[in-house]
Amino acid sequence: MTTRRSVLCVPASEPAKVAKALAVDVDEVVVDLEDAVAPTRKDDARAVLAAIAPRERGGIAVRVNALNSAWVLDDLAAVVANDAITSIVLPKVDSAEDIEEVERQLVRLEGEQGRAALVRVQALIESAHGIGDVQAIAAASRRMVSLIIGYADLGVSLGRRLHASWQFAHDAVILAARIAGIQAVDGPLLTVHADAALQQAAVAAESLGFDGKWVIHPRQAGVVQDAFTPSGEEADEARGLLAAMDAALRSGQGAVQWRGRMLDEAVAVQARRVLSRVVIS
Repeated sequence: MTTRRSVLCVPASEPAKVAKALAVDVDEVVVDLEDAVAPTRKDDARAVLAAIAPRERGGIAVRVNALNSAWVLDDLAAVVANDAITSIVLPKVDSAEDIEEVERQLVRLEGEQGRAALVRVQALIESAHGIGDVQAIAAASRRMVSLIIGYADLGVSLGRRLHASWQFAHDAVILAARIAGIQAVDGPLLTVHADAALQQAAVAAESLGFDGKWVIHPRQAGVVQDAFTPSGEEADEARGLLAAMDAALRSGQGAVQWRGRMLDEAVAVQARRVLSRVVIS
């Protein structure tokens, strides 16, 4: 599964920004056809997708327009036509039926265009209905790879101000993602600054259990990437812990002690999660 420690969202209607974003050291770039593109520029923005080439490291996704829009089928066709694009971000997901419908369209288009690799799906949770049905959404398709919180639209849907507590939404999305075995990604801090506020938000999201966080400016990528990347000491400890458990298992031991700690499978799961974020440059 693609690591999504830092995810940079960039408007498809600005080709120079797309090219710059694809060169930034982030785990994934999301090329946006939805909110960042005016209705009169949808066709021009979609044409940019054809020129996108695979990145040396990191994934490429496209945020398509909503299922009830006039543009979504053309968006999906453009995505399927380019093998460099590995997933879509589907906005305004209200129910599992939305995921099932987009899967039907992807199956049809992949068959028509002869694409072998499945286009994966990431669901943007940004409504009261989406939060209410989030566990079903997470499990709606084998194509699902992540849930993402969209704070701005979710705030409007709930009548909640952005500075209010979002703990209930965090918990709902992370729980649903863990049950389904997919990733949970925090939405962006709606500024373009790489400052202490961004660092605090990224560290907080990591501590809650998110796998990564969106950013909306290239300068923010490093701050978020660092927050979700284990230190050398953390990675070494995780490797040592797993090695101790493996040695104990091979020797037929039951309880495992290591550096004064009692180890069990729950500890091993956390260690594996740490190592999953160690990306070799």
